[in-house]
Amino acid sequence: MITGANRLQTVEEYYFSRKLREVALLKAAGKPIINLGIGSPDLEPPQRVITALTDSLFDAKANQYQSYQGLPELREAMAKFYKEHFEVPLSPKTEILPLIGSKEGIMHISMAFLNEGDEVLIPDPGYATYSAVTKLLGAKPVYYNLKEDNNWHPDLVALEGTDLSKVKIMWVNYPHMPTGATATNKLFEDIIAFAMRNDILVVNDNPYSFVLNEFPRSILKYKDAKKVCLELNSLSKTFNMAGWRVGMVLGKSEYIDDILKVKSNMDSGMFYGIQKGAIEALNCSKMWFVSLNSVYEQRRTLVWQLAEALNCTYDRFTSGLFVWAKLPPMVKAEEFIDVVLKNNSIFIAPGTVFGRNGEGYVRFSLCATTEEIEEAIARVK
Repeated sequence: MITGANRLQTVEEYYFSRKLREVALLKAAGKPIINLGIGSPDLEPPQRVITALTDSLFDAKANQYQSYQGLPELREAMAKFYKEHFEVPLSPKTEILPLIGSKEGIMHISMAFLNEGDEVLIPDPGYATYSAVTKLLGAKPVYYNLKEDNNWHPDLVALEGTDLSKVKIMWVNYPHMPTGATATNKLFEDIIAFAMRNDILVVNDNPYSFVLNEFPRSILKYKDAKKVCLELNSLSKTFNMAGWRVGMVLGKSEYIDDILKVKSNMDSGMFYGIQKGAIEALNCSKMWFVSLNSVYEQRRTLVWQLAEALNCTYDRFTSGLFVWAKLPPMVKAEEFIDVVLKNNSIFIAPGTVFGRNGEGYVRFSLCATTEEIEEAIARVK
């Protein structure tokens, strides 16, 4: 029997890939499962996006290979979007690279800059893919603590007291998943200064800026950011296009060139119609965000009620697609979610999926209808 590569011993199957099989089996057995565990938007993209996709199918070049750098008009739309919403000027020719999803971008960036043995600063709690990709490439994850008593911000003074000589990349993610914490101007300025002093490439993963967030921020807006920072973004949550797989990485042209060397050897360009739809999405007016957030506000209010019914506490002043809730003392996250799944047929995510500091917390998704959330409340009460 041919065995898998040694690198596979460093990672496990993604938690949600594994757990959703269990949920699917329960559904198949007739259990009326309400899924509040996954951040997969259930709302429709803007109609103009669907129209652009379908109309494009009749273009002569719709089925051809596409540029590894995407359509020029897509990069121009991305540049316009960043200028309008973040006040960040970017060259569409040299400082923007469209991606087939920002998750793939995590791999592209890591392959472009990490050598075996390099170290990577990864938030705990945080997105598990940062760690998995780091391990697959033979680099070493170094977890930095995010704690509630520090607003889920890194303690950069404490970090600077450690040995950073092998650190090549630092992942940050604001608005933060899973906690919903937001960055301040000072935090981004401090992170940039920290990176400058220690010769570290900071990557801000920024897909939640427009969901229940009054002050969208890009790390690229701040002084000296382009010297040491990249930013990832996507259309998945902002425009309900998760399955379309449209993302982008933005930053200094030299960094973008390095990432393109990797990307151009891993795909053959994004489907033409998806690019045309993405252009329309990026050109939506601000009324789109008002409409989107009115739905999520209603859902979040109900999820708060559900959290309270489960004896959880939460912070009302957070952003993003989730409600991060604290369990009663001494209650273990994974045991708690298994009990709720068994007794109430409700699936929520345990905080431990996102790191050691997620113990004692759970994460509720807002990607369910008000009717489903009301039903979940009724089951618990």
